[in-house]
Amino acid sequence: MKVKSTLMAVAFAAILSFSPAATAQQVTLMTGPQGGVWVPLGGALKGMWEKAVPGLQVQMQPGAGIANIRGVDEGKAQIGFGNTITTVDGLAGRPPFPKPVTKVCQVANLYPQYFQVVVPADTNINSINDMKGKVLVTQPKGNTAELINIHLLQVHGMNYQSLSKVNFINSYTDAVSMVKDGHAQVFTLGTAVPSSAVMDLASARDIKLIGIDAKILADMKKINPGYSKLTIKAGTYPKQNKDVDVIGYATHIVASCDLPEDVVYKMTKAMAANVSDMAASNKSISGLTPKIMAEDIGVPFHKGALKFYKEAGAM
Repeated sequence: MKVKSTLMAVAFAAILSFSPAATAQQVTLMTGPQGGVWVPLGGALKGMWEKAVPGLQVQMQPGAGIANIRGVDEGKAQIGFGNTITTVDGLAGRPPFPKPVTKVCQVANLYPQYFQVVVPADTNINSINDMKGKVLVTQPKGNTAELINIHLLQVHGMNYQSLSKVNFINSYTDAVSMVKDGHAQVFTLGTAVPSSAVMDLASARDIKLIGIDAKILADMKKINPGYSKLTIKAGTYPKQNKDVDVIGYATHIVASCDLPEDVVYKMTKAMAANVSDMAASNKSISGLTPKIMAEDIGVPFHKGALKFYKEAGAM
């Protein structure tokens, strides 16, 4: 009887050990639209996390900057990519968030994001004002880049009604096809550089980037202080012969504050130890260090991430 009782106890413990509620063995990672950097980068994270945390299974799910923060806060996912500007908006409960998010914790900063306004080189579009009456293709509502469109048009005294038409497309690949085929004259997206989607477009049509100046940046910062200026260096894209200043922000990883501390600790440690694997998806990650990962962006740290950064001497 004693042996039987012992076996039953072991079996029960085994069942518990694979219970998501007990050890978060299965987690959902919200990434981004197909054709963007977050999908392959999510694949790299999935591989290193499943190796670092025995028994962990990471399920990837398409998402977007704003949607991911809401998804983690609402329990639809446990981990997600986010953009610093909109995550801070979420904590404050500012639009487009209907209420403050309360269950989202910071894990790591990753790399800068560039808001890119791309048009065919043979169009007469040379500024944001020239977009008036044109057809725009962008990401769906709930995507950070889509919100930036609204802000950028706003500081130029315009809105979506100022354009001929706006297409909200989930796939960068499909958005690029619209511009290739002449069904849209402006393509906007927020991602790393060089963007594979923009390179794809540039392989079919000559392109040009629409930049910003100091006044536009100042006006954008009045809407959200998290906006910054980034420069897309000459030669980043084919036939780009000069630097172009654009609106910038940063991508980071967030997790549910309820995710177990030891799981997030191991995940964060794995990221710091496998920067080259992440950089294979995005070259701008190559210089990532624990100190950069741990920079304070105004989002409370997850206890597991905090533990690693303190051990690593990053804070």
